[in-house]
Amino acid sequence: MTTNTYVNTDKFIAGMTMKDEAELEHNNMALHACENPNHIVENRKKLATFLQCELSDFVCANQTHSDHFHRVTLENKGQGARQMDTAIADTDALYTYEPNLVLCSFTADCVPVIFYNETQNLIGVIHSGWQGTVKEVTLKLFEHLIQVEQCKPSDFHVQIGAALSQEKFEVDEDVYVKFKSLGYAEDFMYHNKDTDKYHIDNQLTVRRQCELAGISAEQIMIDQTCTFINQNGFSYRENKKSGRHLAFITRKSD
Repeated sequence: MTTNTYVNTDKFIAGMTMKDEAELEHNNMALHACENPNHIVENRKKLATFLQCELSDFVCANQTHSDHFHRVTLENKGQGARQMDTAIADTDALYTYEPNLVLCSFTADCVPVIFYNETQNLIGVIHSGWQGTVKEVTLKLFEHLIQVEQCKPSDFHVQIGAALSQEKFEVDEDVYVKFKSLGYAEDFMYHNKDTDKYHIDNQLTVRRQCELAGISAEQIMIDQTCTFINQNGFSYRENKKSGRHLAFITRKSD
């Protein structure tokens, strides 16, 4: 099973599963985009073994490209792990203070954001496709964590996972205008006169949202793997029947 492991300490493990032709459905992790749900459950079980936990420890959301987030408690344990209809509804970001839960986010070009706060024993995942970025889901969640949950921006460590590169993320003017209206994405876009298309760097736009919440650039890492170009990437833009990566994080109990 191919995985990009971003964090692996005594306390936290975080990463992102990648496409792997040796696995069922090439290591697809998404029940909402698969040929056989049993294959997905088997792939997730392998990930659970890698994480030294059970599949019942996973918590998944039904992602809708929203700006909605959910504080995960032990009552949510296992939601969406084996079947879609138990997933947390209409939610694109999860966070928790609970140990031994695996927070999951699914992407195939969209930007996965994985974060932890060692001081507060807090972990989280965010799914930010271009619609989520325009809705500022990442900024809104970090503002909530700072203002409501009383977290300090300086305590966050953020990993932006593999996603569609600026070269491959080409859009028409309607999407460009939405990014431009944010007021801070201009540096992350360019216009190709030959194709009359705009190219947007969604990863850097999301990083700027983290910075606007007060998180310094030194605390933000970016995986520059392009899900379209790289052979280990699932790309919805390349193939509408694409599988999905699973971005994950868990905190081990003391």
